Amino acid sequence: MLSNDSRPHRSRNRTPGRRSMGLASWLATALLASVLTLGAFAQDAVSGDRDNDGKFCTATAEAALEACGNEVRDDFWIAQGNCINVSNPGDRNKCFKLAEEERAEGSELCEAQLGARLDLCGALGEARYDPKFDPKDFVDPLEIGNSVAPNPYFPLEQGRKWVYEGGDETITVTVTSATKLIGGVTCLVVNDTVEEDGVVTEDTDDWYAQDVTGNVWYCGEISLEFDLPDGEDISELVGVEGSWKAFRDFAKPDILMEATPRVGDVYRQEMALGDAEDAAEVLSVTASEAAPAASCDGDCLITLDFTPLEPDVFEYKYYAPGVGLILEVDPETSERLELVDMTP
Repeated sequence: MLSNDSRPHRSRNRTPGRRSMGLASWLATALLASVLTLGAFAQDAVSGDRDNDGKFCTATAEAALEACGNEVRDDFWIAQGNCINVSNPGDRNKCFKLAEEERAEGSELCEAQLGARLDLCGALGEARYDPKFDPKDFVDPLEIGNSVAPNPYFPLEQGRKWVYEGGDETITVTVTSATKLIGGVTCLVVNDTVEEDGVVTEDTDDWYAQDVTGNVWYCGEISLEFDLPDGEDISELVGVEGSWKAFRDFAKPDILMEATPRVGDVYRQEMALGDAEDAAEVLSVTASEAAPAASCDGDCLITLDFTPLEPDVFEYKYYAPGVGLILEVDPETSERLELVDMTP
């Protein structure tokens, strides 16, 4: 993100040699100040862990705010360096201006994320986030639909497929027979592909596990993002943003779908701080709704899905018993992603 601080701007009026020394000296001073600030924060974090009145969720949110601010500053200075090397003065000034605007937007987002995380703390409480994940509490995922009853709202039976359409997107979700061992628990691999105008833009493998009480746990994903450059007919990989795996880099799993949802339940669905922080709230278990391929009448589950990483983004999700997700609705735009086909 980021650019165009007033100090480097003023240095352009100096002689080339003095301008170079001035910028280098100023950057060194800024770097030293950052190091001292980080050191002070680290000390505060350590002492805060000892004496924070048990407000572990709030302390986590504040640590994430500090990390977000550091990322914004890092992006700003990378942009600053890139802008310096733009030869055309007009383009260079546009580069500086854009970087400055992105720095301001990034700072606003950091503050909004803090507010969203604190709101979630208010709903969940201040306990440390450390869910119990014991292999003996989980079923063999290959037996779901056979000797193991599937979760009614998130049936993980091998071979099941759901196709959704909304706008110019087509999303296909397939329960495969592949498995992945995570934290000693055998997880089932569910593939999720997104197509736009017939071109795959995202290909994701999600890892789910079902416990003995019927809750479905989310244990991570590898998400590949693709782009089709203008004039080319072959997509290229452009990112893996959002990918995470439970127990790698302190990421932790949690329940994606409860076995027995209750109105008012609020829960995390994943936790890789700064990368994946989805959560949900149960709004109803007696709703009615219809999509082209399935419907529910008085027994539909509605959840409100959200993430502190995108504080202004919310989704209503509708689940039909025995079917699974049939509809997503954007409450701001009323756009719908509907189930149009499925293989039981």
